[in-house]
Amino acid sequence: MHIKGRKVRYAVSAVAVAGVAALALSACTTSGSTGTSSAAKGGTVTVAVVNDFTSFNSQTPQGNLDTNGQVGYLDGSYGTGFQYIDNNYKIVHDDKFGKFEKISDSPLTVKYTLNKNDKWSDGQPVTADDMILGWAIASGYYDSAKFDNQGNVTSGTQYFSIAGSTAGIDSTAFPTVGDNNTSITLKYSTPYVDWELVNPIAQPAHIVAKKAGLSSAADLTKLLKTLPKGNPDAPVTANATLKKAADFVNTGYDVTAFPTDKDLLVSSGPFVVSSWTPGQSLTMTQNKYYDGGLKPNVDKIVFRIIPDANAQVTALQNGEVDIINPQASADTLTALKQTTAKVLTGDQASYDHLDLNFGSQVFADPKVREAFLKTIPRQQILDSIVTPVNPKAKVLNSQIWLPNQQPEYGDSVKNNGSSNFDKVDIEGAKALLAGATPTVRILYNTNNPNRVDEFQAISTSAAKAGFKVVDAGSPDWSKLLPGGNYDASLFGWISPGAGTSQIPQLFTTNGGGNYNRFSAANDDALATQTTLDNSKLVSLEKNIDKTAFSQFYGLPLFQLPGVFGVNARVDGVKYMGNQNGPFWNFWEWTVKSSTAK
Repeated sequence: MHIKGRKVRYAVSAVAVAGVAALALSACTTSGSTGTSSAAKGGTVTVAVVNDFTSFNSQTPQGNLDTNGQVGYLDGSYGTGFQYIDNNYKIVHDDKFGKFEKISDSPLTVKYTLNKNDKWSDGQPVTADDMILGWAIASGYYDSAKFDNQGNVTSGTQYFSIAGSTAGIDSTAFPTVGDNNTSITLKYSTPYVDWELVNPIAQPAHIVAKKAGLSSAADLTKLLKTLPKGNPDAPVTANATLKKAADFVNTGYDVTAFPTDKDLLVSSGPFVVSSWTPGQSLTMTQNKYYDGGLKPNVDKIVFRIIPDANAQVTALQNGEVDIINPQASADTLTALKQTTAKVLTGDQASYDHLDLNFGSQVFADPKVREAFLKTIPRQQILDSIVTPVNPKAKVLNSQIWLPNQQPEYGDSVKNNGSSNFDKVDIEGAKALLAGATPTVRILYNTNNPNRVDEFQAISTSAAKAGFKVVDAGSPDWSKLLPGGNYDASLFGWISPGAGTSQIPQLFTTNGGGNYNRFSAANDDALATQTTLDNSKLVSLEKNIDKTAFSQFYGLPLFQLPGVFGVNARVDGVKYMGNQNGPFWNFWEWTVKSSTAK
């Protein structure tokens, strides 16, 4: 999942190289023609986005932001390659980039074979070395780290830091390389429910090798092949070269200005970043070497950073942008309907939530956690933010499912304990506090009007029970979220909409999206990745949902409504409620004039 606003891999983000899935299991469809052969070619499409760009690697905890993920979707570093997810939440194979197939059920064995013409945007071939690196990043194979309750390494080594989870991929052995260095075969020691979402393409191995002081991608593969699997109970000294490579992948792609180091721009996808003016716009142009099945019709895609929804509508009306995906509100919808733009609406695979930080001293006491949750005015928040857009919306009562995921959502809500927080209970909170007046620092995005409204409603209500709520909000909230220097956080997760990898990402002790250090559901969360029995999977998810409420993890608030506005010069845009938003089918976009801006 991605963080929303951090849209964050909804729920959280799943890891692209490890398979990006969230929510329910998806059926598979194979690709036919993915492009539009008779459509007009050329032109520029400008899309308004809320958040500025911060990293060329959206798969780290600090880089797990919706805009970063959307750029990654276009440049191939996140969510495209061997497959993608369509707007029916089906897995679609891109056989032109490469083919993958399950060749054995016992043990689960999957082979990936690249198209011989696949190249990076610098002209270097995409090879098995790149897939070995992607596997190494996603699997945690070399890690030997143990962690404390704050998520700090206490012994051993953690090499690659990912926003998702290694669960599932961590059971694979070192891959078998074949077909003249164009294929790898992954063998799983245990079943993996989301094997079909694994996409072993991430950063270019030849670039990572260079940054680690090696002469070639092949040398990086040779190094990886010689190193032992990590053992937290018997850690060995960290390998300096692999640590250097991992440090570059973890933080070397984070940027505050357009990089002078062109290595950061190297892309395997249909587009490559060609310019970026922080706070204003980012431009992507076609990768001339791309030979996959998602070849775009348009020459350029421009991201315009416009945080304010009203300003997005104005920019659309004035022809400054072609597509907007603003935060939905009654005012935004009314304003859009007064323009000539096409308006597309639907539910998002996304929800807003309040999480309590289990690493916080104030919330170490479960009575204090329960007391705080009793003060949360969820119905008031819903009525203020969502009801004007969707009068049928209801308070969200699950940490696992969304209301349109029936019957699982309804069945879980009946038994998960969410009904204990249906109404604000100030007197109940006071009784639990027994005269105490805890101070609670809440982190949220001060540039997001919804989060500002949520914070104000919560702080006012909590004060009635004796809590002293401190405003820890910041426009840089997404960078602060992994650090844990707060007691509670308000943000949103947005999911790919397929698979289950958000479960270990959020609920395993060391999951890359487990920012609030919650460990009570760890074993069940891990088990979700190794069962192919859907009834057992649902049972595990229900246990996690119930545990989250009984341990006072926090509270889900509401599912987000979604809206796109599209001007008349652009065709092919279709509604999609996952983290890729309007970008999900960029290869189908056309403009009515190839001489457009």
